[in-house]
Amino acid sequence: MKHKILPFVLFSLLLSAVSTGLLADSNGMDPEIRSKAKRAVDAGLHYLRTHQQENGSLSNSVGVTALGLRAFLQSHRGYKESDGAFITRPIQFLLEHVNDDGSISETNQNRNYNTAVCMTALAATNNDRYAEVLAGARNFLKGLQIDEGDGYESDHAYYGGIGYGGDERPDLSNAYMALEGLRASATDPDDPVWKKALIFVSRSQNRSESNDQEWAANDGGFTYMPGFSPNGGTASYGGMTSAGLLSLLFAGVDKEDPRVQAAYDWIRANYTLEYNPGSEGGTQGLYYYYNVFAKAMSAYGADMVVDSDGTAHNWRNEIATKLMDLQNDDGSWVNPDSPRWWEGNKDLVTAWSVIALNAAIN
Repeated sequence: MKHKILPFVLFSLLLSAVSTGLLADSNGMDPEIRSKAKRAVDAGLHYLRTHQQENGSLSNSVGVTALGLRAFLQSHRGYKESDGAFITRPIQFLLEHVNDDGSISETNQNRNYNTAVCMTALAATNNDRYAEVLAGARNFLKGLQIDEGDGYESDHAYYGGIGYGGDERPDLSNAYMALEGLRASATDPDDPVWKKALIFVSRSQNRSESNDQEWAANDGGFTYMPGFSPNGGTASYGGMTSAGLLSLLFAGVDKEDPRVQAAYDWIRANYTLEYNPGSEGGTQGLYYYYNVFAKAMSAYGADMVVDSDGTAHNWRNEIATKLMDLQNDDGSWVNPDSPRWWEGNKDLVTAWSVIALNAAIN
């Protein structure tokens, strides 16, 4: 009799847990939302696959192609080169644009951006065949970093920053992307590039205790570059604050560091997925914000975000639900309210959205 009761009790407890929602995926995501999000990823990837051009590219852009490739490789499907041409052709397209200086780009204007996202995508293949390409790209990105070799001393606001590769002014967006590429390609954590970058990143944060610039306020958020944000003045905003948080973590700063905690507190105080907080009109850079927010929260390692009003948010459930609500019938995403920064390009915005969903799901 005892042996018959035990399975019944266990079954009852299991049924109770399911009915009360106590069971959840290991990352805290609601299983039903996770299942729907996987289907949204599949639809997004199908859109990208059907919009690949004969040369393997998306929008004939190295950067967009790399982001699309990353979306496939890091998805729940675990796509790899053996799955066929929809993976190998984009890789070949990227390799055809490796330049003598180590950059991976079809244009001189966005060489840092393109090279950095290519590094992240090629690293995601886990194929040693691309080790030499990644090494050259690492050297290229490190060469773009502004330092003494460019005539800048460590007290200059631009010191340690990285720009587009054609623009002489560095910015936090390009710096974060470069650091992501360097991190993905296993750059030595003792390499001076990290320490220098932290100087620039810290000078982009509205935290006067760690930012020696006179303009710095104390809300903990981040600006586009030291002393400037696109929305005017030096106000912090959502996309850059998540990028700043990611940059700190990529560079090896401890989660308990006051700079990290200040950035996280800004996110808590301004938590929303309805718009890009602090941006002009809330719609500019919206999908950039979704992408970097999801990656930042995943890297930070908190499944729940308690906002400044005390409301707990399961960010994985919420970002997935928001993106599923915004997905078009053909599986794509696009920003209909602001095409600025390429957010009118379906290939780019779909890749960003799938990568954000991947960060929530995985």
